[in-house]
Amino acid sequence: MVLLTTLGIKTEEESGIVLPHEHIFVDLRTWDQPGYAQAKADDVIALMAPELERASLSGITTIVDATCVGVGRRVDILKALSEANSFALVVPTGVYREPWIPEWIHEASEDELYEWMCHELEVEIEHTGVRAGWVKLSAGDNGMTEAEEKILRAATRAAQHSSAVIGSHTMRGRTVRDQLSIIQEAGYSPDHFIWIHAQIEPEFELNLEMAWRGAWVEYDSIGDEIYTEVIFDRILRMLEAGLGDQVLLSHDRGWYDPAKPGGGTPRPFNYLTETFLPRLRSAGVDENTIQLLTRQNPLRAFSRPG
Repeated sequence: MVLLTTLGIKTEEESGIVLPHEHIFVDLRTWDQPGYAQAKADDVIALMAPELERASLSGITTIVDATCVGVGRRVDILKALSEANSFALVVPTGVYREPWIPEWIHEASEDELYEWMCHELEVEIEHTGVRAGWVKLSAGDNGMTEAEEKILRAATRAAQHSSAVIGSHTMRGRTVRDQLSIIQEAGYSPDHFIWIHAQIEPEFELNLEMAWRGAWVEYDSIGDEIYTEVIFDRILRMLEAGLGDQVLLSHDRGWYDPAKPGGGTPRPFNYLTETFLPRLRSAGVDENTIQLLTRQNPLRAFSRPG
């Protein structure tokens, strides 16, 4: 099993700490806005290369970029940055939620979306020579729309064909229940699904429920004032419940934003390694568990057949 990255295949032996949810380049304007997702690669490199260097110095070897179609995916720019810094990025196929779904996605059939995602998972994304390492989706806060369900069904088929993991930006555990039902009805396993932003769900019992069903539970706002203490508490509770091998940790940080002058001000990727992990160690989390949470789990989640 290997990671498919912007630098090619990366084996487990080559991987240190893997951050499973960050961003290099994001445009949260909708696709029909002037200047959407437009930037020069050199400008992105100038802003984001120092952040990758800091990440590398703190032991991080791979970042999973979570920018999919709908929020400014630019794999050509990610590839240029990755090659300039010799830093591996794992990039997704897939589509964000309403109202960021482009018109062509609305018009496409489930079969057409399946074929598109399969091509990106198996061949390349947009003539970049980079294969998608996973599928990134989203769902509305009050449940899936018809278009979001269509995308999920196509994604499940494509992911199953390629043995890829599906990650979904989903705020509510009850919607995750619906997503897992669709995935299981299609014959795919919950252990190929990541509940992104699980810390936002106010009922911790739903985190437990989805982990017991086999899904990955991702806590990915580490370093943000509003969620860091919640995440710290939930990690300890997940470990106490014996579910440490279902947990993923990340920041959801970055990024170059073409809607802001100069791309804005990026947030570093090293809070987890330099501040948060020492706190976990002080709370009695042993080194084997730290390795499980930061290296073994993300490798298992995102690895695909070599």
